[in-house]
Amino acid sequence: MRERGRALRQRTPLGARDRAAEGAHRPAVLDFIAASNRGRLPHLIPLRMGRMAASPFSFYRGAAGLMAADLAGGPESGLTAQLCGDAHAANFGLYGSASGEIIMDINDFDETVAGPWEWDLERLAASLVLAGRVAGAGEDDCRTAARDAARSYRRAAAELAELPFMQSWSALPDESVLERAQAHGLIDDFEKAAKKARKNTSAKVVAKWVEERDEHGEGLRRHRFVSDPPLLTRVEESVREAVLGGLERYGASLRESRRTLLSRFALSDVALRIVGTGSVGLRTYVALLHGNGRESLVLQVKQAIPSSLAPFLPGTPPAHDGERIVQGARLVQVDTDILLGWTSFDPDGTGTELPFIVRQFRNQKGSIDPAGLTSQDLDDYGRLAGALLARAHTRSLDPRLLAGYLGDEAEFDAAVENFAVRYADRTEADHAELTSAIRSGVVAAEEPR
Repeated sequence: MRERGRALRQRTPLGARDRAAEGAHRPAVLDFIAASNRGRLPHLIPLRMGRMAASPFSFYRGAAGLMAADLAGGPESGLTAQLCGDAHAANFGLYGSASGEIIMDINDFDETVAGPWEWDLERLAASLVLAGRVAGAGEDDCRTAARDAARSYRRAAAELAELPFMQSWSALPDESVLERAQAHGLIDDFEKAAKKARKNTSAKVVAKWVEERDEHGEGLRRHRFVSDPPLLTRVEESVREAVLGGLERYGASLRESRRTLLSRFALSDVALRIVGTGSVGLRTYVALLHGNGRESLVLQVKQAIPSSLAPFLPGTPPAHDGERIVQGARLVQVDTDILLGWTSFDPDGTGTELPFIVRQFRNQKGSIDPAGLTSQDLDDYGRLAGALLARAHTRSLDPRLLAGYLGDEAEFDAAVENFAVRYADRTEADHAELTSAIRSGVVAAEEPR
């Protein structure tokens, strides 16, 4: 198996990654932005533009499709993995496992699809350069973070290739990954993020966003979300009923025991909740459910749209993009949310059902902000993310093949580093074009909130 991997270097040398940033399929920046806004809620598009314009790193987070156009047609080893599809540095985070442990992994799969593993790694490396620049790190430090992410990926693949299959399948799920990735400088950051994540639960959401009130003077107090426009807004009764119908059907996408668990909860309220950068403008709801006594559960019901990588990869479109996202997460993550599933419903009353994913809104989630790290910690973060990404890819790609191709040469690391810097430069130019269009009034934008 390793020999098969080594043979692929004849087809695609390790240094081939050192290339120009722009691809032959790249659209004009404003054309890409206009296309990416189609189908979103119109009143939220200016907010999305404001968030993307906040910094080059913010722009990058909302432009996975633009990078996919640049990566298409580039050098590929020929090895396919289930991709995150948007493996930038801020899409690695902490969350609670089914057993209550805090683990760290990739935590966003809106763009997941089977494709060249190199695409995820190069997106990660360029994001580290951009995050470092936003944080004020020196150029050498940004380069080092990108290079060490590639080196950590390569070394983790080699280690996983030596492990028994049953052991490599669930490797690196907890803080032990810091030791394996030599990311010792992040121990304090990890512990602080984990402490905060343990408190990040549905109960905390309810305490902050929910009130009890008697809406109709019937003497019955109901739990309702408190509007905080535009981030959290009440929905019409027709939308509430549509979401309820979708949640009733969503249970079929869960394992049988989890359907039984879900059936014990009753829906109290639904609100529209804005999340992220690239997701702004999608129909994303939070659903408040109540269980035993004063137990609360908050679910996120998020519109699933086609992966922006799909136009540049072979294969037929999936029957349901929510199912695509869920199945991708289940394949890539060591431990997925036990309530992660998919459904369809018609929130707009148009007669057309849209695909959605459903998951716990707060599942002890936490994060380490890569754009807020010191230069030394950014390098550690790059090593950590590189190791986690290798582990994620080897759940669908035999690590022996990957390790055989990568070998133990630093030529690959340097090639990824050079491309990452060029792509960060390209992104800064793209961001400048967006901000110029906003200043001239060509693109409407609101201050990010």
